[in-house]
Amino acid sequence: MKKILHRTYIFLIILFLYAPIATLIVLSFNASKTRAKWGGFTLKWYQSLFQNEVILEALYTTLLIALLSALTATFIGTIAAIAINGMKKRNRAFLMAITNIPMLNAEIVTGISLMLLFISLGMRFGFTTVLLAHITFNIPYVILSVLPRLKQMNPSTYEAALDLGASPLHAFFKVILPDIFPGVLSGFLMAFTMSLDDFIITHFTKGPGLDTLSTKIYTEVKKGIKPEMYSLSALIFITVLILLLLVNRTPKDRKNTTLSRQEEIVL
Repeated sequence: MKKILHRTYIFLIILFLYAPIATLIVLSFNASKTRAKWGGFTLKWYQSLFQNEVILEALYTTLLIALLSALTATFIGTIAAIAINGMKKRNRAFLMAITNIPMLNAEIVTGISLMLLFISLGMRFGFTTVLLAHITFNIPYVILSVLPRLKQMNPSTYEAALDLGASPLHAFFKVILPDIFPGVLSGFLMAFTMSLDDFIITHFTKGPGLDTLSTKIYTEVKKGIKPEMYSLSALIFITVLILLLLVNRTPKDRKNTTLSRQEEIVL
């Protein structure tokens, strides 16, 4: 009885999580524009999607901002995580508290704060301000993804590489980076997903004429969402799902190297 209740509970959770997504995917193949009536199976909304220049431009802007912000945030966040990990306990606790504030803070507060900052700096709102805003709120996610991997790493491996003659930079790329790479990759994917999904901060920091998918969909809601948006959302969901499956199939854990490998690093 306990097993049945447990499985029923899990099933209901999964059902509530994925039923809306399944509905959206089904509607993307509905020939009828109305959601209340099934008009037959069709692929015309997918064909129309790739012919809609406005939606494709918003998609291009969204992907470009997400990729650039995720790469930059991953680079800055990884360096910050290494620096925080090397600090004393009190300083590390203080910086971790500061790192957690943007994640716990309401997005509307972050969006308005960044908007006021850009205004005070005299910046023109547009692609640059949105990109800087996305980098800003993505960095904490990268730091919190990389830090656990740094704590699991054996510091003696890095010190042994230095003792054997490797330069600090060479030892970093050959010893530290391979060990923390799963955390770096997780941080990059988290930052990419958060940037792809963000609306509130983008809304406050974008200028006229610039639209991402989130702001474009918000505008479309006032007029009525076009079926092409269902097709686009279905494609994004399937792409992210495939990406996650591929990442989870790759080996994540790399054991600490032996002395023979350390000698190879020096060479």
